[in-house]
Amino acid sequence: MSVCGEAVGAGSLPSELVVHIFSFLAAPDRLRASAACSHWRECLFYPALWPRLRLSLRVSPAERPRLEFLMRKCGWFVRELRVQFAADNYPTGGGGAAAGEGAAVAGDGEAPPPLSPRWLDLLRTYLELVLCVLSSVRNNRNLQKLSLFGDISILQQHGTISNTYLGKVDPDGKKIKQIQQLFEEILGNSRQLKWLSCGLMLQIITPTSLSSLSNPIANTMEHLSLLDNQIPGNTTLITAVELERFVNLRSLALDFCDFTAEMARVLADSNHVPLHRLSLLVHSVSIMHKSLDNMPKDENWQALTRNSTNLRVYIMAFDVKSDDMLRILKPSIPLERIHFDSYVTCVSGAVVDLISRQYDKFLTHFILMNDVIDMSAFPDLSDNRNEDPLVLLAWRCTRLSLLAVHGYTVWAHNLIAIARLRGSDLKVLEVTEESIEFDQGELADQDVDPVHNFIEQVSLGLGRPWHAVMDIELLSVFTEPTRHFYREMQSFSEGI
Repeated sequence: MSVCGEAVGAGSLPSELVVHIFSFLAAPDRLRASAACSHWRECLFYPALWPRLRLSLRVSPAERPRLEFLMRKCGWFVRELRVQFAADNYPTGGGGAAAGEGAAVAGDGEAPPPLSPRWLDLLRTYLELVLCVLSSVRNNRNLQKLSLFGDISILQQHGTISNTYLGKVDPDGKKIKQIQQLFEEILGNSRQLKWLSCGLMLQIITPTSLSSLSNPIANTMEHLSLLDNQIPGNTTLITAVELERFVNLRSLALDFCDFTAEMARVLADSNHVPLHRLSLLVHSVSIMHKSLDNMPKDENWQALTRNSTNLRVYIMAFDVKSDDMLRILKPSIPLERIHFDSYVTCVSGAVVDLISRQYDKFLTHFILMNDVIDMSAFPDLSDNRNEDPLVLLAWRCTRLSLLAVHGYTVWAHNLIAIARLRGSDLKVLEVTEESIEFDQGELADQDVDPVHNFIEQVSLGLGRPWHAVMDIELLSVFTEPTRHFYREMQSFSEGI
């Protein structure tokens, strides 16, 4: 090919055409194509090609060069930024287990457990990566969606990172203060922000952060997620008075103890658009420091659902006592999804039974997780009952599409009954192999392989091939419950 007698190669294509070609490629393919020549490399980071940037970062010094490069190139114009900071392979030793994963917790008046040097390095790196991200978008006025998630709930002392630990990597709290100031700058400079999501980000949010948002931006905000169990004492991140500014809110995610009866009244007011999604994190640590006395009563939920007829609720409960759950689960909550995650406190059959009776018209997702050490002593919800609560759940909740169980005894014949009751409408049935038990009658039949027969019967009930979960490490719902909840909450909120 030639124009005016001169050869034309790929490097001579106009920038607009190269950018147009790049727009059809996935991000990894763009990166590979940009290696063709310097001209193509210059076209790689045109704003039109990067309306959104989604990063999943390991908290490691090796991530910093890549992060700095991407944020320098895209931070000033990107419209949607989602960053997840993940501390993979938690260091152990010296009190270094993750909170909720067997971490030692100091009692009242006790000194916090010693922290290993690897934990200090991880915490130091985490602060540096957060500073890198926030400083790069501080002046971005095009930002429409900002989502930050830090799966780094490391070594908590009654739910907060001890100041002793932070003091070792951040003397005088200078980096924490800088992070909080940068976050407030981002909110203050925003002109198009519609989606703000911040989860478990280690003191990035303060009770005054949202006051940095101008009234016009607060009035047009559509999604707000503030999940941070690192706030000490009974401090809340948003009050009912502050929530009054968010009149266009369609989706909200909060700590359950922060979602008060007064907040429900504010959202039920006719001045607010109907709320479609409400995600609530119920944490034993939060209940310990705060109170359930101010939670919405059944009449508050009724008023809210009158104004928001399409409202659906998603609850994640970490180690919450059954007595507290029985108080929390009001009849008028339009509960669509519930995820129990336990390390110390097990869910009772009474709670499962209550859920199946009260939310039979709404419930679609039910996850029951118990991360116990003693594999021979899984709790049995059907013990001393005429009917298994999980079977009753499958029978009553006709919209149930996902059921996941680990760490609770599930009898093989009950699992067959569940598969037959829900059939192909049960899109996901995930039960770990070690959770399944066979009764003596099934095992005594020498003519039938009980395991093969069981798998065949469940598969027939579901109308598709089925197997128990063999390798728990493959399922984030069991091994990464916090990350799973946050990802599901995001898609739950976007699915309006």
